[in-house]
Amino acid sequence: MGPYDVIVVGGGLAGLSVAHRLVGGGASTLLVDQGHVGRATDAGAGILSPETTWNPDESWFRLVQACGDFYPNFVEGLTEDTGWARCGLLALALADWDVDAWETTAELALTRQGRRPAAEPDRLREIDADDARARFPPLGPVTRALWHPTAARVDGRRLAAAVLASAPALDVLRQPVDEVLVDGSRVTGVRAANETISGGAVVIAGGAWSASFGRQLGVDLPVTPRRGQIVHLRLPGSDTGSWPIVQPVLGFYLVPWPDGRVAVGATVEPEAAFDARVTADGLHQLLREAARVAPGLRDAGFIEARVGLRPGSPDDQPVLGPVPGVAGAHLATGYGADGLLLSPYCGALVADGVLGRVPAMDLAPFGVGRFAAATGTLRPDG
Repeated sequence: MGPYDVIVVGGGLAGLSVAHRLVGGGASTLLVDQGHVGRATDAGAGILSPETTWNPDESWFRLVQACGDFYPNFVEGLTEDTGWARCGLLALALADWDVDAWETTAELALTRQGRRPAAEPDRLREIDADDARARFPPLGPVTRALWHPTAARVDGRRLAAAVLASAPALDVLRQPVDEVLVDGSRVTGVRAANETISGGAVVIAGGAWSASFGRQLGVDLPVTPRRGQIVHLRLPGSDTGSWPIVQPVLGFYLVPWPDGRVAVGATVEPEAAFDARVTADGLHQLLREAARVAPGLRDAGFIEARVGLRPGSPDDQPVLGPVPGVAGAHLATGYGADGLLLSPYCGALVADGVLGRVPAMDLAPFGVGRFAAATGTLRPDG
């Protein structure tokens, strides 16, 4: 099998986005995917609202803003529907105890907005509680509300399928990767399905399972699973498709979809490691908070619960770009809870680097070297 110009390890949206760009750039590409249970792409809520990110780091904000800007043209270029839609978002304080957190978040969002002039209908602004409840009828008491009109949502499962369908030249192998092969200081391919597959470059996009490949490449890649449980409810006869996302500043989010569906999430359980089960405690937390934030959901029916093992890094930043000291090895992982937002644009940046192009954004702040330099685990020849 092969040889290929590039082998991408991992078939979630992170890997698919890299592979899609590579194929579009003319590179013969193989995607190798084990299909792990608990892959984050399959459970993500799909909130696309970089403007309301709480993280004050400016390099992070520039990245997520670029990711949001990238989305409309990206989904328009796909051949299948992704569920992407601009639905708006309500960032809420629900009582006196979370007003300080809300004010910090709102001030940061409004300050950043001032750097990017927008048409008046698209501008973030504070609205009153009655306006917030008119937009999302099941809501309970609201103390403060920030309205973000252009926030969007996307269906991770449908998006992943659409990206794959839009890359017909991509070869896919549904097998685990046993080893990334390195000869001296250059990657040469992978071993999978009892076969050596040659590749001029290898991109690790294995989500929560990426760390083992870092060890094979001689770098510290501290990406670990963080379990998140999400429950999907249905309110028959409700026009949920026109409702906005609800994001309490201290609490679980509500993401409405057409056909009466509302997703509620997500728990944050790093202690669960690779356990991809739905738990009684997780369901209890989600249903209790749904009823507290939006009492009108108490009569909703249960559809399903989903579990995603989100690939988190110690500083909550993605891990992108080339591996120091190993020519041809690249990373696209560590997206945490923001994988559906980050993957398409970050995948394009990483792929451009693989193709020998200059990426549109400097990936140095997100390189794996920030961990290797701190721990001294860089390859001796790096």
